[in-house]
Amino acid sequence: MTDQNVIDIEQRKQNNDWKKYTKGGIFIVIIVALLVIVLTNLFIVKEGEFKVVRQFGEVVRIESEPGLSYKIPFIQSVSTLPKYQMVYDVEEAEINTKDKKRIIIDNYALWRVDNPKQMIAVTRTVENAEAKLDEFVYSALRTELGQLNYDEIINDEKSNRGSLNDRVTEIVNTLLERDNYGISVTDIRMKRTDLPKENELSVFTRMISERESKAQEYLSMGDAEKNRIIANTDREVKELLAKAQADAETIRGEGEGEAARVYNNAFTKDPSFYNLYRTLESYKRTINGETVIILPSESPYARILMGYTE
Repeated sequence: MTDQNVIDIEQRKQNNDWKKYTKGGIFIVIIVALLVIVLTNLFIVKEGEFKVVRQFGEVVRIESEPGLSYKIPFIQSVSTLPKYQMVYDVEEAEINTKDKKRIIIDNYALWRVDNPKQMIAVTRTVENAEAKLDEFVYSALRTELGQLNYDEIINDEKSNRGSLNDRVTEIVNTLLERDNYGISVTDIRMKRTDLPKENELSVFTRMISERESKAQEYLSMGDAEKNRIIANTDREVKELLAKAQADAETIRGEGEGEAARVYNNAFTKDPSFYNLYRTLESYKRTINGETVIILPSESPYARILMGYTE
């Protein structure tokens, strides 16, 4: 036999080992690839978000419950929509009032996605939904503020706005529901109102004039109230003084009467003491440091002054 008919057992064994390793490697690669495909097509639905699963651009399902979900590899894609309430800052806009004047308004809206599939079908994106929201808010505000005069909007004391924010919110929700946008607003608020530059000076001047007029009115009311209080107080003081004077006269009269009665009782018990007392009282009224009296020496009055008691 020639060498060509000789089979190298070792070489064939090595060839078989190489084939076995190659098959094993391919199998591992396939397993790893399958794991990568599976893992990359799993997704997590978080609290506060919708997961939108599309197939060839069409929405096939909406995942809203938190947890782990999946999509078909290479065929389906996943996007996210917020489930929580969002704030949209509505662009400033000029609006005509009832009396044909212009005012600049600035608002914000709180809104949320109620039906993500419907929202995507109509507006496609959150940005488009906010653009439509902006349009509806402006339309509602224009309608509502167009029913108010300029002074009623800028002057709080004359304002008829009332529940303007609630009415605008209701109008916008009606429009969104009518056209099936799949979104709704929970609140719309007016942050501020400004005046166009050309109107600011005249309006500020008018406001200053109104405030000065109101201040003068308050001052006049205060002066009138002060005068009324002073007049009432003066009258009450006069009445109290008159009553006190009358009471004093009454008490004085009663006291003098009581004193006279006491004196009378005392004097009737000792007439000589009474005469002495009356004499001494007359001395008090008639004699002082400059008094000159000429009396006969035998006069009882003189004798008392001179100290003679007999």
